[in-house]
Amino acid sequence: MYRLLLIFLFTFSICSAQQTVLDSIFHDNTYRQYTAYIPQIYNPTLLTPLLFNFHGRGGNPVTAMYNADFRDIADTANFIIVHPKGLLNSAGESHWNYGNTTVDDIGFINSLYNKLIIDYNIDLSRVYSVGMSNGGAMSYFLACDMNDKIAAIASVTGAMTFYQLSSCNPVHSTPILQIHGTNDTVVNFSSMQYGLEYWRSYNNCNLIADTILIPNYDLSDSSTVEHIIYGNGDNGVTTELFKITNGGHSWPGSNFNFGGTNFDINASEEVWKFLSKYDINGLINQSTYINEIPEDKKIIMLFDALGRDIKFKDNSLIFYLYDDGSVEKKIILNNFY
Repeated sequence: MYRLLLIFLFTFSICSAQQTVLDSIFHDNTYRQYTAYIPQIYNPTLLTPLLFNFHGRGGNPVTAMYNADFRDIADTANFIIVHPKGLLNSAGESHWNYGNTTVDDIGFINSLYNKLIIDYNIDLSRVYSVGMSNGGAMSYFLACDMNDKIAAIASVTGAMTFYQLSSCNPVHSTPILQIHGTNDTVVNFSSMQYGLEYWRSYNNCNLIADTILIPNYDLSDSSTVEHIIYGNGDNGVTTELFKITNGGHSWPGSNFNFGGTNFDINASEEVWKFLSKYDINGLINQSTYINEIPEDKKIIMLFDALGRDIKFKDNSLIFYLYDDGSVEKKIILNNFY
């Protein structure tokens, strides 16, 4: 009996950890599927941010979840990730309709949003979107057509389309992050610049950007990174670009690779670092000091969102492991813009 009790308790401890939930909703006479990842520290009594993660054309929730992977970050930063599934286009490819087909994807995501805020304790001021390629374009579509619900978005190798540029009608300043390679042969680097300029102008950001050269940590990837920041936007928002010289159509730091993957940055880490600074009202006030440590605790280790031991540095997402086993997330802001 005692052994059975131990097995039950062990099983319960596993079940109460992170969960991957496969579900669907009925929208527009079709069952639309999605996969949700619930972090191991999710507490239904606490407001929790939500991140939509859109796959690229021909992809699915699994490819988004594993190749554009935010799960380890969510387990420490505490946010829910939802990976919707696109329907097939006339060529038989899964896709997102941002004005190019007749599928009502905005209606689908609105309905999914309504279901998620019933199922989970979602912080309505901190709903974000990210996507790869076609999924990046879909994130721009949400920034335009669900702007009243979306706090900030990021796009990796995706571009805001001319359809979106002509019909976009945002209602609040919206932080935008673009990550793109100059050698992208699927979505040309120049094609994303129109969307970036649209949001720089709408957000009332500086005309001239500040540029930070990212150290070339990995010489074998034959690419380098510049972080281009248009700062001082309304409500403290920025419009930003990671320009990857010689980078291809890929997710930096991942095995998702059509050639030219950069390993000087990790796109998932950079995306969450960016999005988590904002809610729907703009920049969130956060501590700028590292010495705000409870006197009854001692720091054992500093590590990044991927669990790597690091030294302290400004403008980084850092996790503090204390001697009592607790973990605290901090972003130490040094406002270089």
